[in-house]
Amino acid sequence: MLRQSNLYADLRCCDSHFFAELTILGTPQVIPRRPTSGLWHNLTVPQHTASRGPGRPPAAKAAETRERIIGAAREVFSELGYDAATFQAIAIRAGLTRPAINHYFASKRVLWAQVVEQTDAQVVSAGQARAKSETNLLNRLSAFFTAAIQADSEDRSAAAFLVTSVLESQRHPELSGDEHDSLRNSREFIAWAVDDAIKTGELTTDTDVSDLVEMLVAMMWGIGFYAGFVGGHDELSGVVEKFELLLAGKLWQFSD
Repeated sequence: MLRQSNLYADLRCCDSHFFAELTILGTPQVIPRRPTSGLWHNLTVPQHTASRGPGRPPAAKAAETRERIIGAAREVFSELGYDAATFQAIAIRAGLTRPAINHYFASKRVLWAQVVEQTDAQVVSAGQARAKSETNLLNRLSAFFTAAIQADSEDRSAAAFLVTSVLESQRHPELSGDEHDSLRNSREFIAWAVDDAIKTGELTTDTDVSDLVEMLVAMMWGIGFYAGFVGGHDELSGVVEKFELLLAGKLWQFSD
């Protein structure tokens, strides 16, 4: 119902949500209030289909992306070294953006540490676990190399990165972590295997343990360098096979 006078206009509506009372110069006025729901809202406010924004991805997607970054970083670090490697280069290799790398890893040093940890577990720790189930030095070394060959078949960048990590730990001592130092871990494993071989009579008691350990460490990491930067997977398998035969004394032909 609408009533008008010379003083003011009084608007009334059955729906009280459409109006608000005001007092202007002592005279009560009723003016329309913008509706916030109902048909009017549906007609005036654009409707949007719900969709996931650019926030945190689902857990499975996040884990997949993280592994993708680590794999790309392992390749880039191996090829360029720690100093020359950049988040931009890693992002390009991973097919991602640089901010995406920063989302998962706050700094290059944090990413480096994660690659070291994962690669050490994939090669060195896996080799040690397999070797400890054996009962003599030669079989333990063979088991270790078998695990390394398997890791190489799954990811060709693993050996290259391990060698790179040893070189970088000499240039940047701050990058060398106690728990995931691959050189130290492999040296400790060989020292344990040699000590046990002496205790069981497999090696003579007058063996210079430190020199023997360092010789085996040098041979092990030399093969690692070959695997990462020189030969292919088939060549690596042949080299390891001949190395094991050499240690077993089966390649020598002594004359009286």
